[in-house]
Amino acid sequence: MTSPDEKPEEQETMTMDARKAKMEELRAKMRSSTKANRTSLIEESARAKMTARDAARLDRQRKLAETLRTQAEAEERGEDVERQKNWEWTIEENENWEKKKARKARRADYEFHDDAHAARRRYKKDLDLIKPDLAAYSRQKEVVLGLAPGSLAGSGSNTPSTSSALTSFDPSGGQVVTTAEQRMAAESFYRDANTLLYADNKPTEDAIDRVVGKINRDIDKKGKFSRKRLNEDEGDITYINERNRVFNKKIARYYDKYTSEIRASFERGTAL
Repeated sequence: MTSPDEKPEEQETMTMDARKAKMEELRAKMRSSTKANRTSLIEESARAKMTARDAARLDRQRKLAETLRTQAEAEERGEDVERQKNWEWTIEENENWEKKKARKARRADYEFHDDAHAARRRYKKDLDLIKPDLAAYSRQKEVVLGLAPGSLAGSGSNTPSTSSALTSFDPSGGQVVTTAEQRMAAESFYRDANTLLYADNKPTEDAIDRVVGKINRDIDKKGKFSRKRLNEDEGDITYINERNRVFNKKIARYYDKYTSEIRASFERGTAL
């Protein structure tokens, strides 16, 4: 039999064992959480290192895999993949695609032919950047046609409606009577070779800013992509053309360390 004095010691021993087990359990949880945090940190770091180019490459690989899988499934069913793919396009989308391909083929000729060809290419590229102000155009056309303000801009089209016309009719002749303001607006809006109006356009500040921005972008682009390169300070001019300059630079790269003393003697006038 155990004496009453030994019971508190056994209870104390069991308590210590339970504490040790609890400590080991907490340490195991801490190790597992540390491992999970480290794994998550590594994955997040890998995602942060992935650039836009890597993301685009993975996207292309995914699309290629889907295309190959679709082709394999279509071949198993005996279907034409291209014909099935073309069913997804409308007639308008197909026409736009053909126009885009033809336009790309026309612009694929980057060689210089003459000044007129280069000017036309430049003009076509500038047209892509032009965004016409349709709202201002509609307001000018409303004044010319004698329509109510906002009739063309609000409808989103340049086709006038009969209910919004403000032109008056002559009861005797049944002809449209236009005011002097409308005639001046029409003469200014529809100009031809016989028009005497000129230099009366007052561009807005936004239009001026667009022109200045376009000029600055062209200057920056020309400075970056021009074939003419500004030569660094090389001292005396020892070449007669660009090809000779490059050749002399290559020669100097290998032989300057041997001829520096001779050249210095020639410059001092002490050469033998």
